[in-house]
Amino acid sequence: MNNVVLIGRLVRDPELKFIPSSGMAVTNFTLAVDKDLSRDKKAEFTAQGKPTADFIPVVVFGKMAEVCANYLAKGRMTSVIGRIQTGSYTTNSGEKRYTTDVLASKVEFIEWGDKNTSGNKIQSKQYDGGDSFPDFSDDDIFQPADDDDIPF
Repeated sequence: MNNVVLIGRLVRDPELKFIPSSGMAVTNFTLAVDKDLSRDKKAEFTAQGKPTADFIPVVVFGKMAEVCANYLAKGRMTSVIGRIQTGSYTTNSGEKRYTTDVLASKVEFIEWGDKNTSGNKIQSKQYDGGDSFPDFSDDDIFQPADDDDIPF
């Protein structure tokens, strides 16, 4: 089974491109995912100049790619569900290079908002490929349940 779940922060703003033959949107971004280190080990790694996070390249296709490009920005906390894909290519100089990416099937914006905001109005919402986000702005969505309405 090839299944990946990641939570991390974007290293830089997402890059949106379109496949020329089909016009399909493709967005690439990198997530910095903290390593599970104790406080002492993290301090030791930092002192030695070793990274305390892994930097994972993520690829998103279609409408979800466009939404990611519009709403995600550097530093925003994001979760990704997808699968690992490996590949290789040969450079112009004949050198063989290997790649490992996560192909996202679902992206959750743990922190999101207009890319131009400073983060004051960051919200948590989820996008799984539908046409639009549900509106969570109405605080009256959830009503307390009456104990008499609960069947157990």
